[in-house]
Amino acid sequence: MMRRWLAGLACVLAASAAVAQKELPVAPQPETPTTSATAAAPAAPASPALTASDVGAWLDGYVPGAIQAAKVAGAQVVVVKDGQVLFKKGYGYADVAAKQPMDVDRSLMRIGSTSKLFTWTAVMQQVEAGKIDLDADINRYLDFRIEPKGGRAITMNDLMRHRGGFEEGLKDLMTTDPAKLKTTERYLKENQRPQLFVAGKVPAYSNYGTALAGYIVQRVSGEPFDAYVERHILAPLGMAHTTFRQPLPPAFAAGMSKGYAQSDGPPVPFELVETAPAGSVSTTGADMANFMIAHLQNGRFEGRQILQPETARRMQTPAVQPAPGFDALAHGFFWGQRNGRLVIGHGGDTIVFHTDLNLLPQEGVGIYVSFNSRGENDGVYGVRERLFDLFMDRYFPAPPVRTRPAIASAAADAAALAGYYETSRRVESGFIGLFYLVQQEQVVANPDGTVGLASAPGATFREVEPGLWRELGGTRQLQVREIAGRRAILDSRNPVAILQATPVSRNPVLNTVIAAFSVLVLLATVLAWPVAAWLRRRYGAPSLLAGRPKLARRLVRIAALADLAYLVGWYLILAPILKVQVQVYNSDLDAPIRALQIAAIVPILGAGVGVWNAWLSFREPRSWGARLRAVLVAMALLGVVWLAWMGKLMSFDLNY
Repeated sequence: MMRRWLAGLACVLAASAAVAQKELPVAPQPETPTTSATAAAPAAPASPALTASDVGAWLDGYVPGAIQAAKVAGAQVVVVKDGQVLFKKGYGYADVAAKQPMDVDRSLMRIGSTSKLFTWTAVMQQVEAGKIDLDADINRYLDFRIEPKGGRAITMNDLMRHRGGFEEGLKDLMTTDPAKLKTTERYLKENQRPQLFVAGKVPAYSNYGTALAGYIVQRVSGEPFDAYVERHILAPLGMAHTTFRQPLPPAFAAGMSKGYAQSDGPPVPFELVETAPAGSVSTTGADMANFMIAHLQNGRFEGRQILQPETARRMQTPAVQPAPGFDALAHGFFWGQRNGRLVIGHGGDTIVFHTDLNLLPQEGVGIYVSFNSRGENDGVYGVRERLFDLFMDRYFPAPPVRTRPAIASAAADAAALAGYYETSRRVESGFIGLFYLVQQEQVVANPDGTVGLASAPGATFREVEPGLWRELGGTRQLQVREIAGRRAILDSRNPVAILQATPVSRNPVLNTVIAAFSVLVLLATVLAWPVAAWLRRRYGAPSLLAGRPKLARRLVRIAALADLAYLVGWYLILAPILKVQVQVYNSDLDAPIRALQIAAIVPILGAGVGVWNAWLSFREPRSWGARLRAVLVAMALLGVVWLAWMGKLMSFDLNY
């Protein structure tokens, strides 16, 4: 259940991640031993030509069965090549109940974070116009101030590389009620995200950062952001069925595909994305073909330029070159090698719509896919990833991967690396931080000196250079460094987050044990209260305590009951996340959240009572069993305080 929440939240926030933070897909590679006989680079296996007939037949053989098995209602797939649409088709249904087929030309889909590519294109247009300096303090362009952490200004380049240092956020991220939808300006000013990191230092995917960029485009251009994109990007590209506007204007609403949790369930209400420049586009596959062609042709589409060639090439080039074999961000595009080919792109997810766009600039090829359902057991993610993997393996197969031997210290280094790690894309200042406290990545040292990741079952990594671990049979790499004073792991497939070694206080096993112990002991204490009273009445046994010890025991029982009520209150606040119902997190919850924040006095007083009761048990003639029970209850009450503090339940921040 926790994994489902994280996946859902990442989808909404990203992007991912695979998450919300969309990684370029990667397929497993065949392995070739490194020997003198294989010194020359092996040739890639023969592959069929990428033609309309071949790709159409292949997709028709894969997509219908895949979406049916995953319980995804409908999909759109578009392939472009050499400036032309090679293939486009809708599969399944845009409206299941009405049996309305998915129409790639007319059915609109929500593309989530793939929308960011329009925002970054708009930013680069304003760079061309001389109105935005990528290396200037963004406060220059804002009508409110963001106080930079550590005195280092946040720049547009930082935002484009997701290195603004911003903490993740959930409040007002999405709604289904138009009355609750905020303008981008209002959202940015009322929902400022804290900085976890100094700008430029640590990647941490941020929808807030992209929304800032869109607002800056609006301010420097003098046009509302929606109108700006329509005039300067959509109109030149002939994208008449695309809009950032929310709710959808009537002309667009009629063509909107319905979205589903899974195809055999009811449709969900239209999702309104509050960080609009980061994820609010509704579009068709046919329109997205034009967008792909423009970026594959250095900003040109049918004789019109949305970017000058040098600007388009700059947008597709990382501002900072990554280490060999590692992905990067290229002024908004995810940038990396797949099967030995350069691939740039961006994925996107709302709760129910899921999209992927990938371009191979050197081959002049692009592929876009979009689905209108999450699918059974989140099945859409596997369908989406496998589709691109199969596409690459069919038309651009990779040469065999050479195996590199492990270094001598690999086994010792694996043991030292093992442990728990938390993502840099997290919440620490609000109550949502409780989830990040208990759900973290685990690195496991294997007996053969390799390591594995809990999030990647079946994948093992061998240390081939000091601090550099490479996947056996694949090209994925992990780099171990010290960043921001902590050991960190950089994943070659994820340029928008790092893993940071978890301090003991944030260890998920420790905190899970504390939580389980505290709840079980408090439940036992509360349940034993009426049982003990009944037994005394049944057998006429007098109370063995009097005076202060009797009062302390009674107060401890009340404290245990009050703490359980306090935890139930927070559970009710947090429960919608487990169902991926993030639309409930808005100002309507401010009053109950504030009440629970004030109620933090309950576990604090309860812990004091528990310690007092334990102290009295050693001051009075009591059995060792009674003393042990008093100590255990005191520890449980202290455990609730610990969890409330570490999970930020005691925070008085309503911006979470």
